[in-house]
Amino acid sequence: MPSATYSNKAQVLFGPKDLRLTPRDLSGPLADEVQIAVRSTTLCGSDVHYYTHFANGDIIVREPLSQGHEASGDIVSLGSDVEKSGHLKIGARVAIEAGIPCGICEVCEDGRYNLCDDMRFRSSAVSFPHFQGTLQERLNHPAKWCHLLPETISYEEGALLEPLSVAVHAVRKARVSSTSSCLILGAGAVGLLVAAVLRTIGCSEVVMADIAGNRLDFAKKHGFASEVSTILAKRGKEPEEKLQIAREVASSLLELRPKSHKSSLKYHVTFECTGVESCVQTAIYSTRAGGNVVLVGMGSPVQTLPMSVVGNREVDLLGVWRYAKTYPEAMKIMQASKDSSAGIPDIRKLITHSFEGLNTVPDAFGLAAKTTDGDGNLVIKVVINN
Repeated sequence: MPSATYSNKAQVLFGPKDLRLTPRDLSGPLADEVQIAVRSTTLCGSDVHYYTHFANGDIIVREPLSQGHEASGDIVSLGSDVEKSGHLKIGARVAIEAGIPCGICEVCEDGRYNLCDDMRFRSSAVSFPHFQGTLQERLNHPAKWCHLLPETISYEEGALLEPLSVAVHAVRKARVSSTSSCLILGAGAVGLLVAAVLRTIGCSEVVMADIAGNRLDFAKKHGFASEVSTILAKRGKEPEEKLQIAREVASSLLELRPKSHKSSLKYHVTFECTGVESCVQTAIYSTRAGGNVVLVGMGSPVQTLPMSVVGNREVDLLGVWRYAKTYPEAMKIMQASKDSSAGIPDIRKLITHSFEGLNTVPDAFGLAAKTTDGDGNLVIKVVINN
């Protein structure tokens, strides 16, 4: 039977920028669940969109919502079946895999559970009632989707395993080898994590482009990118003008390729991590015949793209939606990135700002919505620790 009710506190979003620290009674875990005291949550771009607009694109929040899905914590209570299995113990440190698929549909049986139509994902307003997020003291979560953390991975690093999993999934889909030339459009957290994963498989040519020079400086300084390029924010009005600008940007990015590779001209793989229409267009023009454009970023749902280029040059457009079966590999990458002799960028450096306690969540969101703090320092990942 579930244990006694816990008097829980949660940060709850009631409207745009309307966060309130709210009491919520939490029952004990069900038979297949564990109760977790949340220790660290890193904020995601989708969290910031919900905070700012009470929506994420065309996904509208329909009831008060606790945000946060990149998280880790301690197990404080066990469901009866979990206790019998002995796999997880009270006091165990775990990373929380935020999505709960149905487990019985065709895509789940194929192992691609990230595509499950009945997926419930913490802090997302797609399903209703919404699956409440991790910005609360405690939560109940199925034991199946809790991953034991080794002592060498901290709570903050455990929270980063979730966005790192997105990068692992994207690189898997791209079918990248150590000799692949890779372009990454967007040097935010996800773009940087994609670069880190590429480095772990031995890719030496990782070019990053963004409109923010300080992000690119960070990427080059800390070994995420071999070359960087600042893109000017130039926008056309008509479709052909937009495509011409994209061709010009792509041409400038190709100039960054090593001279010895000029014969192959374009990049083997381009990771588009912004979702911005002009960047998707640039990605297509930057990718060689037979290459892959990996669509990681979420942007406008309707875009004008040069599909004749895609078809005539057999450029594959590969969609990416979250991740599946990635946490074990993400843990290995996280551990390896802490070895300065491994030649892998230190993923921990993505956490640029930390806040202590749920009462600081509004301030954390205020900062996460910016690119620099009050002192002019770069903002990449903001973490809230409990």
